[in-house]
Amino acid sequence: MQASLLTNLLLPLALGVIMLGLGLGLTIDDFKRVARYPRAVLIGLFLQTGVLPWAAFALALLFKLPPELAVGLMLLAASPGGATANIYSHLAHGDVALNITLTAINSLLCLLTLPIILNLSLEYFLGAGQYVPPPVQKIVEVASIIVIPVALGMTIRHFATAFALRMEKPIRLLSVVVLVLLIGAAVAQSWTLLVAWFAAVGLACLLFNLVSMGTGYLAPLAIRLPKKQAIAIAMEIGIHNGTLAIFIALNVLQNAAMSVPAAIYSLLMFFTAAVFAFWASRRKGTQEPGSAPA
Repeated sequence: MQASLLTNLLLPLALGVIMLGLGLGLTIDDFKRVARYPRAVLIGLFLQTGVLPWAAFALALLFKLPPELAVGLMLLAASPGGATANIYSHLAHGDVALNITLTAINSLLCLLTLPIILNLSLEYFLGAGQYVPPPVQKIVEVASIIVIPVALGMTIRHFATAFALRMEKPIRLLSVVVLVLLIGAAVAQSWTLLVAWFAAVGLACLLFNLVSMGTGYLAPLAIRLPKKQAIAIAMEIGIHNGTLAIFIALNVLQNAAMSVPAAIYSLLMFFTAAVFAFWASRRKGTQEPGSAPA
């Protein structure tokens, strides 16, 4: 997936506007609740760093992926969630404050975990380790797209509550429009790549996406977390920051083949997450009466 005006300027601006809109629906109390009940954060972090890399490793072996594609899948598994996960969680009526918290913590953790996972993958699949520096620049970019607009939206919510409440539905509609346009642009931009590589790695990427999202939803429910938090965790670990993985593959590893799994996954996750968000939003009572956040 090549850089373009869409990915370099228009998409970050659109995501920034949407994140501002999400901030209009959040208060400090939302984040205090997450801090008071840390189980959701801990399970999300555990699934992201302790389960998904092993799932990707197993799929790479199961499908006998070529070494470069196997490393690319591991790189994707090591990448945190991003702004798109927050948007889908918002549309599915998940706990957006939990999403933002997980994105922030995961982005910081990946400065340590991503180089470790990637170097081990290079050693195993290619037989030669390679120093991979922490992706500090891209993490700062993700933070600026997420944290600054959300903080601004929360500030507006604090001083102009009535306005913030009126904007909730328009922002939700804008989120849908942006995602539809993004899907269309991704398909058009990556069509040649998809046709050329889907047979080799497409099914592995699809299964990894379904495993990530399914585990992210079912594991929290198994330990009796509220459904809003289960939705948030499913989106957070099911929607990886494919842009970060592509950037590292192309600019750090300088290997275009390693960017293929992230490019294909980034397209597939739009559809699977949309189906999951529609299903979750149609279900009544995502937060059961009387259930306490955990």
